[in-house]
Amino acid sequence: MDKAALLHAIITQLEAELALQTNAAHASHDEATDEESRAEDKYDMRSQSAAYLAAGQAKYATEIAGAIAAYRNLSPQVFAPNEVIAVGAAVTLSARNRITTWFLGPQHGGLEVTVNGTPVMVITAISPVGRLLIGRRTGESVLLPGRPQPAEHQVVGVE
Repeated sequence: MDKAALLHAIITQLEAELALQTNAAHASHDEATDEESRAEDKYDMRSQSAAYLAAGQAKYATEIAGAIAAYRNLSPQVFAPNEVIAVGAAVTLSARNRITTWFLGPQHGGLEVTVNGTPVMVITAISPVGRLLIGRRTGESVLLPGRPQPAEHQVVGVE
């Protein structure tokens, strides 16, 4: 796994999300302060609702900016063949004749990026899957949540 390309893909996706949230926060702020949004009576909450929305979007944008900084500061670590899974590891799992790749990032899990044609799901150490993978090694099994029931996955690679 080309970790430099992986980190670049994650940062690129986060930057796009940051731009989207920043624009949305500005639009909500503009709506909240627009003359046409002024309350017409004591029950009119349009501008207040827009202000709450703008504040939430601005907070989320700040969180995304923090995640971008965390990924920019993450050195692409190379894991030895028998090293335990930790933050910065790309983990390949096998279950039910299906191979999946996961990246244990420092923040903002839930992203899915594609690197050299391989889909990679970004998780964090505090996510349910991340907590199950931390400390495992190649060759070990882990029971991950799934539909309709949990499935046993084999760790086939840690990079």
